Amino acid sequence: MIAIFIVALAAGAASALMFASIVSGAAISIVLFYLAPLPVMVTALGWGPLAATIGGIGAASALGAIFGLPYCIAFAMMVAVPGWWLGHLALLGRPIAGAAGDGATQQPPALEWYPVGRILLWIAVFAVITTTATLLTLGSDSDAITGALRRGLLKVLSSGEGQGGGEIERLVDMLVILAPLAATILSMVTVTLNLWLAGKITQTSGRLNRPWPELRSTALPAMTLVALLVAAALSFVGGMLALLAQIVTTALVTGYALVGFAVLHTLTLSLNSRGFWLGGIYAVVVMFGWPVVAIFALGIADAVFGLRQRYLQTRPPPLPAA
Repeated sequence: MIAIFIVALAAGAASALMFASIVSGAAISIVLFYLAPLPVMVTALGWGPLAATIGGIGAASALGAIFGLPYCIAFAMMVAVPGWWLGHLALLGRPIAGAAGDGATQQPPALEWYPVGRILLWIAVFAVITTTATLLTLGSDSDAITGALRRGLLKVLSSGEGQGGGEIERLVDMLVILAPLAATILSMVTVTLNLWLAGKITQTSGRLNRPWPELRSTALPAMTLVALLVAAALSFVGGMLALLAQIVTTALVTGYALVGFAVLHTLTLSLNSRGFWLGGIYAVVVMFGWPVVAIFALGIADAVFGLRQRYLQTRPPPLPAA
């Protein structure tokens, strides 16, 4: 128990330092800020949710004592709670119905682990909560929020040179619309990346108390598509409800884009030079951005038509080893 306590405090201290590094203004602090959940997630996966809870509470309390209550709340919402909860879900397992362990060799029963798709849905929930909470610090309604965003962006962009006032106004109008959506996407991607890195770190160290999941089979729950359609429809009603619906829509679209990559990994199983093709697709998406729309469409098509299931049913069996 003492060892777990020491590990928890060390992870909390590392996470708090990474989170607080943003006040320095250095470029590397941005990377550290978004990787702040990593130590908490590693602790949750390797030493259990209790250790992550101890580290998260200690780190949040220290940040609150040094920088004030807003930093404490922000750390808890963006780092401690997501890291603890996602680590807890990743370790949830239950015996498979009808499967029993081998009594002669004292083998434990086979376990069914919490689905990766549901974990991805929880990541979307956290992205919506953190983005919405951040926007609510700017105002209590959509007009106040967009007004505060507009003033802040005008202050930043007007300090530069080489652009006319009309061009800056148009750029600000576009950024005011895109900023909440970009923040949601960034939150989704960074939390997902942190959880994947935490899993790889604990697996490499031998501390991961579950088998590595088959990520290419990741699928969101069926009702997620209905929620996406409802949120997309509410995005046009106006006011604060529309702003919240746009954030939810963006989070779910990002979730289906991530599922689209899983579909891509399945549909390319039979390709020669599969690694080359996948690497090229990832590079194109990272460089240009807009091709992710096709990946999102692939995720939606799989949800509607079951592309992976159809492919695996028709895929020829692998050749026997020579």
